[in-house]
Amino acid sequence: MVIFIACKSSDHGSIKRQQATVQGTTAGKMILGAEQLDQYLALLDGKRVATVVNQTSTIGETHLVDTLRSLGVNIVKVFAPEHGFRGNHSAGAFVNNGKDIKTGLSVVSLYGKNKKPNAQMLEDVDVVVFDIQDVGVRFYTYISTMHYVMEACAEQGKKVVVLDRPNPNGFYVDGPILQPEYESFIGMHPIPVVHGLTVGELAGMINGEKWLKGEVSCDVTVVPCANYTHDSMYLLPIKPSPNLPNMNAVYLYPYLGMFEGTNVSVGRGTDEPFQVVGRPGFQSGFAFKPRSIPGTSDHPKYENEICTGMRIDDVANGDLFTNPRMKLDWLILFYQSNKEENGPYFKSFFYKLAGNKTLRDQVEKGMSTEDIYKSWEPDLVKYKEMRKKYLLYP
Repeated sequence: MVIFIACKSSDHGSIKRQQATVQGTTAGKMILGAEQLDQYLALLDGKRVATVVNQTSTIGETHLVDTLRSLGVNIVKVFAPEHGFRGNHSAGAFVNNGKDIKTGLSVVSLYGKNKKPNAQMLEDVDVVVFDIQDVGVRFYTYISTMHYVMEACAEQGKKVVVLDRPNPNGFYVDGPILQPEYESFIGMHPIPVVHGLTVGELAGMINGEKWLKGEVSCDVTVVPCANYTHDSMYLLPIKPSPNLPNMNAVYLYPYLGMFEGTNVSVGRGTDEPFQVVGRPGFQSGFAFKPRSIPGTSDHPKYENEICTGMRIDDVANGDLFTNPRMKLDWLILFYQSNKEENGPYFKSFFYKLAGNKTLRDQVEKGMSTEDIYKSWEPDLVKYKEMRKKYLLYP
């Protein structure tokens, strides 16, 4: 069961708010789910509350946990996703349990030994609040954490409240659909790489399509954003993870992320992650040298080696917005220029990112980008039709 609370544009007293920067056709000021306290505080009253949050979980300049505690909400623990509660762990880095120095709250990692809360972790919890800024890409793991939280809460009879936030890549849908044999923590659902959903909409889809283990249904209440549409260009006020430092990286992530399954660096260990691509020996006048940056890029690919390649800026050239597609040109270019001394271009990890084996085969066979796009269309048409059932925003 998913309950959607109607949005209101009312103020909330002295609670600080971050003025969302919006471009596009939305009327009025965008109000995030977390900011609409009068829509969900009653659900937390007298309850033992756990939060699934990170550095993006703010109301204005104040962290959601601090705001709720100041209002008397009984928060008993924090569940931390990939990158940790404060967002200071590298991608894939093991996150340990511990205590938050500022609040003294127990922090339980959902990106360490356990990715799914167990019965003991939920024993002293009545309600779990999920509030994390996502970027709308299938292999971005916050949505996998939400899936496991929903599944665990359904099994243990606990309620979930999802405080929705805009999807900065929500203005288009593209990419291959995940095939079941390639399911993993970086892809748990049969959705395209760019899925065009907010986390609140995805929560509805997960429940509605019976994707939780055993086809259980989670008791979820979604607090939507007010004055948001999928055409809104939402500029994130806080970087969602260490290697997505700005909007250019966020917009490029859906397709540059595919390079993580190849022998090409995406600039981890530089000041421009997911904005530069390259490898040693590529014929180019642009160069960068990845270095180890604790908490951001621990021992990145080609650490301390000169990589040559290119810098990409889709925000500056505006190309993404005039032709929103998951670009494949660079993926194909680096494949075609691969040499024996570079070693194999594709790694097995690529299958999990793409969600199938087909895309690799298509690149290796020399298919054009247009022909690859056409091969996705039948599945995307079906997906978009299913997606309509779960949209909370036009």
